Amino acid sequence: MNTRDTMELKEETIRSQYEAALGMVLGFDHAPRLAKPLVAAVTAERSPGIGTRPTFRSTVPGMATRTTARPGGVRLSERIEGLGDGLVSPVQAACLNALRRALAIALAIGETFSAQSGLAELKKANLEGRVPEPKRGEFGELLQGEALVVLFTFANALAYLIAPHVGPGTVELGEVEEVLTDNAPLALQGALWELDQDIGALGADDVKLVAVVSAFAEALMKKVQIRAENGARVSVFTGASWKVEADGLTIAGFKPAKAAKAGMIAMAFKKPHEVVGNHIAKYQSLRLSKMLMAYDFERRLNPFAELGGFIFTFMGDGKPGTGKTTLIQMMAGLLDGYCKVAGYPFRYQNFSIDQIDSYQGKSGQNAKAFIDSVIDPSVIGFGTIDDIDQVAGKRGDRQSSAGQQEVTAVFMGAFAGAGTVVRGNCTFGMFSNYPENVDDALRQRAGARFLVDGPQSREDYIDILSLLLGKNHAIPVGEHELFAAQEIKKAVAASFEGHSKPHEEGLLKVWDKVSGEIGTLDTLAKMGAYLKAIQQADDRFTGRAIKNITDAVKVRAMDFELPDQWMEEPDLFLFKPYDEKLAMIRGLMTPISVDMVIQEINRYADSEFRYADKSDEVAIAGMVRDFGRQEEAKRRYLEGKG
Repeated sequence: MNTRDTMELKEETIRSQYEAALGMVLGFDHAPRLAKPLVAAVTAERSPGIGTRPTFRSTVPGMATRTTARPGGVRLSERIEGLGDGLVSPVQAACLNALRRALAIALAIGETFSAQSGLAELKKANLEGRVPEPKRGEFGELLQGEALVVLFTFANALAYLIAPHVGPGTVELGEVEEVLTDNAPLALQGALWELDQDIGALGADDVKLVAVVSAFAEALMKKVQIRAENGARVSVFTGASWKVEADGLTIAGFKPAKAAKAGMIAMAFKKPHEVVGNHIAKYQSLRLSKMLMAYDFERRLNPFAELGGFIFTFMGDGKPGTGKTTLIQMMAGLLDGYCKVAGYPFRYQNFSIDQIDSYQGKSGQNAKAFIDSVIDPSVIGFGTIDDIDQVAGKRGDRQSSAGQQEVTAVFMGAFAGAGTVVRGNCTFGMFSNYPENVDDALRQRAGARFLVDGPQSREDYIDILSLLLGKNHAIPVGEHELFAAQEIKKAVAASFEGHSKPHEEGLLKVWDKVSGEIGTLDTLAKMGAYLKAIQQADDRFTGRAIKNITDAVKVRAMDFELPDQWMEEPDLFLFKPYDEKLAMIRGLMTPISVDMVIQEINRYADSEFRYADKSDEVAIAGMVRDFGRQEEAKRRYLEGKG
């Protein structure tokens, strides 16, 4: 890892660039060289006698600019203000301020780069017409380097500053094309020209405006990063970092600022003790939250993912009202709190039935945008899919819409496709009251199963009654210790032991038959025989099921909870180098035992038999209903003929 000396980019240095930055936002002329116009330029309409500010024109003496199209006016301020009803909205004002601020930061960094790289002296010599012939090549390379530095800094700062305003809306921009690297002023003009075009084509309202600005900044950063890989003369920029104190922005080479994409979450978070019952689901959610925090942003990998104990996808199923939403609120709240302490960007996204669209292909695009947003390796991500049985359709089911089929295909490819890469920075939870209605192959892509069965014991019901009543009463508790039954370790141990034998009737028959024939399942051979017997009873129990079971066993081998102190004091674990974190986790691992394997086989197989039984019952009930309708129709038909 490169060590950098972080310097302060002084506020007065940034503000000294405000006039130039504002001029670029207000207007300049640009002839596109690489991209084609999407919309017409804004035509300024002013009342007679009202003066206008001069449009921004910047030149670098001695540098010629090639043009391939007629110049057009770029007036970003008027383009953005024209989206409203005559008054500038708060969102439009925020976009304009973010643009000016990002441009000013980029110009300030450009000046710093120019001074430290020797480019400033060459510019002065070029102005006076005295650049020596041997230095002309270096001059051109430094101008190109400054252009890349300024472009990336602008995009990085813009993404960071606009992030708090980003909502759920997405847009498809494609690749940024007008990336010019002759010199810094021309580079910024090209980028702003293309942004103006994108806003004109796609920024129909405030939500879309923010989505366009954010997506453009991200796309520009990616394009410049690729160009900078082969760029010369940028070591001054990549070898140091600058902090903009007023914004909390750190500029460290061609790397996006971590906090640039972290949005605020509008959700009522829940504390772990407010989740009554659901002991295993709660326990795994707690551990998964801490596992995610072990992600290393430099290596872009999580030690838990490397060791094989990371839950990338899980399914939570249970009856309505058993606590699935509360579980989501608890896990999102934990991650939000941990990330705030560590200064990590956290992104929560939910995909719901609202995103199924009647237009062909749009549902698939929405699903892909959801996946891409959560798996972004520069954030800690948590994605949930509520009512997965309604959102994703069963393949071959005539009652499923084309949009639902598109979503199923996208999710299957994302969760366990040929191009799936599990870095360990995010997890996806699928939740349903009717998991038997989920496509079998998609359901099996859920690596872990969380049975969300709500309160079960007498103690659970007392606890939830007390919790929901609140404190506005003086009713005595009686002979009961509130929330003692919710002590996680004790409750989880009992829950896991409960899976030493199967729960579902169909699986219990298989268990009794196999154990009666070969005795205690204490070897791999005997456990393999049990798995084969399960497959013979239910042919949907495939190799993917075995992988999910072994992944769950590896998670159990890491049957430890990272200490709370590690989350509260990031230097103890979170901020340590990747290899050190890996060694610390290895030191906490426990050996895999026979009991772990048996319990996880039964836990997973129980869920599959439960889904299969319900699915079969639903299908049978449907057929019985259809037969009844046919008989009634036949009876009425015969009566009518008589």
